Amino acid sequence: MLCFSGSPAAITPEASVPPRLVLPAASAGYRLRTVVLDAGHGGKDRGCAGVSAREADVALKIVLELGRLIQDSMPGVKVVYTRKTNVFVELADRAGIANKNNADLFISVHCNAAAPNAYGTEVWTMGPHKTDANLSVAKRENAVILQEDNYQERYNGFDPTSPQSHILFSLYQSAHIVNSIRFAQKVDRQFRTTVKRPSRGVKQAGFLVLWKSTMPSVLIEAGFLTNRTEEKYLNDKAGQSYMASGIYRAFRDYKQELEGMNGE
Repeated sequence: MLCFSGSPAAITPEASVPPRLVLPAASAGYRLRTVVLDAGHGGKDRGCAGVSAREADVALKIVLELGRLIQDSMPGVKVVYTRKTNVFVELADRAGIANKNNADLFISVHCNAAAPNAYGTEVWTMGPHKTDANLSVAKRENAVILQEDNYQERYNGFDPTSPQSHILFSLYQSAHIVNSIRFAQKVDRQFRTTVKRPSRGVKQAGFLVLWKSTMPSVLIEAGFLTNRTEEKYLNDKAGQSYMASGIYRAFRDYKQELEGMNGE
């Protein structure tokens, strides 16, 4: 995936973003009609890997299950996928699909990689990275564009190997950051409480795939495939179903909140 990040960009679970100050109510009459689900990587880009699991495959299975849950429970919501099979989709095209469909929310799902003892979920929004750790995540995900043709032209000269490029890019602030954080916090809460997954919090960094989208958007790191325990969980159908259900519940609550209903 593409991003600029470092370590916990300091929006950790809900406490750092005072709801009354930062998360105003949505305008009356709002309806969430379209969500775009993005399974990271795919095709020639397999993403990170564990002993047997590949990021592109795990992300796709979680996304397809999430889409099924939304379609089965919310017939009024249009679900659009950036990919439904093992194909390579360029980062700009992923956001372009969301923009073309006038999506109300963009959800990108990935898996993480680090030292074998690293574990836990992360939910990212567009914003400035505060640590070298966050930057490393963004650099790894943004490096996908090196597999694209004419990437320098498509991404305004951005160089995923250059720390300077990430620093400049991280200064970009999305106009939809408030609702991005709103949804990210709900996903993180579900992972921690319902799914019972260890959480590394809500963070910010400069992800290219989020930068190009023109709606609230989040990038979810479902866990570390380089951790044997998490790899087994994420490579298992039950684990994938739990992760998808957690994101679904967050989506349901987010939709209800923005539409002026009481969440469960």
